[in-house]
Formats: sequence, structure tokens, C-alpha cells
Amino acid sequence: MTRLIGKTALITGAARGIGLAIARHFIREGCRVLLSDLDHETGQAAADILSCRFVPLDVRNEAEWLALEAADEKSGAIPDIVVNNAGITGFENDIVPHDPEHASLADWRAVHQTNLDGTFLGCRYALRRMGLRGTGSIINISSRSGLVGIPGAAAYASSKAAIRNHTKTVALYAAQRNWAIRCNSIHPAAILTPMWEAMLGDGPDRETRMAALVADTPLKRFGTVDEVASLCV
Repeated sequence: MTRLIGKTALITGAARGIGLAIARHFIREGCRVLLSDLDHETGQAAADILSCRFVPLDVRNEAEWLALEAADEKSGAIPDIVVNNAGITGFENDIVPHDPEHASLADWRAVHQTNLDGTFLGCRYALRRMGLRGTGSIINISSRSGLVGIPGAAAYASSKAAIRNHTKTVALYAAQRNWAIRCNSIHPAAILTPMWEAMLGDGPDRETRMAALVADTPLKRFGTVDEVASLCV
């Protein structure tokens, strides 16, 4: 498998779940991966297992993106691929109302700060670095929720819809600059990752909850992280 030999990729939110699967698939194809995450301990452990480099990165923090950009300028590094994968639902640790009537402004802002601000900053970083060479690929992980809306996850759905539109804006901007830089978004439905555990729980009704969450999907099951990762290669 050699599709990505000679390429370098930065993947955000890659300590676990979809991001980690993307890292595995890229490495399998010969890519040099920079695995980044807010969780330093888990991220470094994942990077050690995959024999790749770990880059601590809080995607919400502009200063950290600028520091990464400055380090690249110093070394001359230009990523071939940037995957903006880092994201949250807002109810990872506890179940609180996230419908448009009862969601708190604090939760709304927290979800958008990670999902949307993080993607904006990641795209900006990618354009500034890739633009020097005029080639590259930006992949933004959006969601089915950004296409159809989710009554019980207003902030999440809104942030993912905005990612979809910003992806188009970035792609058109790159075309306007005559750069061969692609920007695409991927829209997974229910993918079984640690993000879902707070909703599923570990009680006797876990299977019932799982079935309810995928009832409106064609295959009536959760997708896998490897299925999403294969789309990125």
C-alpha cells in the first residue's frame, strides 16, 4: 500500500476514535503522520504505538496554531494533508438538554469553539502553509447532523453544518488563487466511538439505545471508524 508515500499529514483529534483510525490508514499507505490532540497522555501513547510524531494541539487556541505555523516556517515543513477531525458533541461527560429550547449559551459556545473555530483555524493554517507550494488536501470531518439537523443536539448540528459550508468557501478560495488545493468534507452518521458512551451508558438498555440511535440509517447499525478513515485515503 503506497498511495501516500512521501506525503505528510497533520490530523487533529487523533488520540482516539475516527482521528486515530485515519492515522492508522494513512501510515499503512506510507504517509508520515503528525498525530495531534488536546489529550497529551493518550495522544503520545497512540503515537508511540503507531511510531509517529505526537504534536500537542488545542484546536480552539489560535496561539497554538500560530506556534505550529512558526515552527513549520523555521523548519520549512509544508503538510500535504490536513485533517480537521477534532470535535465534541457537548454531552461527552453528562447528559444535559441540548435541544434548541433548553440548550445553554455556554454549551452552545463550547461546541462551536471546538468544532467550528478549530476547523477554521485548521483550514487557515493549511492554506497558509500549502499555499506556499500551491498543492495539498484539506479534509474536514463534518457530520450527517450538519445536513439534516438534530433536534436533541442543536449546537452540534449547527457547528457541523457550518463546517460543510466553510469547506466550500475554502475550496472556492483555493481555486480563486489558482492553487491545486482541495478541500472536502466527510459527513458520517452514527459512528461507534468513545464520544457516544455518555449517551449509550453501560446499563441493560444499552442495546435498545443503540438500536434507537441508528433506526433512521439505511443499514440500521453504527458505522465503524475504519469505514470513515477509508474515505480519507
